[in-house]
Amino acid sequence: MDNKNIQLATVGGGCFWCTEAVFQEVKGVEKVISGYTGGNAPGRPTYREVCSGLTGHAEAVQVTFDANIISYEDVLIIFMTTHDPTTLNKQGADRGTQYRSVIYYHNDTQKDIAEAVTKALGPYYKDPIVTEISKAEIFYEAEKEHQDFYKNNPNYGYCNFVIDPKLAKLRQLHADKLK
Repeated sequence: MDNKNIQLATVGGGCFWCTEAVFQEVKGVEKVISGYTGGNAPGRPTYREVCSGLTGHAEAVQVTFDANIISYEDVLIIFMTTHDPTTLNKQGADRGTQYRSVIYYHNDTQKDIAEAVTKALGPYYKDPIVTEISKAEIFYEAEKEHQDFYKNNPNYGYCNFVIDPKLAKLRQLHADKLK
């Protein structure tokens, strides 16, 4: 008998390669898909179009997780503590609205939890949290070469200099939540 409680979380925390790599290590996460959402340009956006900043889309991930193993609240806490939620439209050297910090909620319960988590974590940061909380919109899966990027390119420079430190932070802060 399958007693899973499968739910979906959609978040953007800068480059989707980083966020994807983080959640692929979390216990209870079944699948992570990199993609684009939250934009205003018509049609299916491409990586190049999203990187231009003109489509309004954010690089984001959809995280399919078993809520019997990890709660939505814990998913958001991991998200908020493995990127910088205090920088507007940038993460590290990546700049533009496509790299904004954002939580896309799928229902009112997720919205309430997102608001509570950002409020609770606020005092732990020197600067105010600027993470956007928005209703989930159409999610477009990114091109194949952007899926499992870290797993497929662990020696790529960006992975070593940007993703590895985020994974180290994940392992330090959330060791009890790892696979």
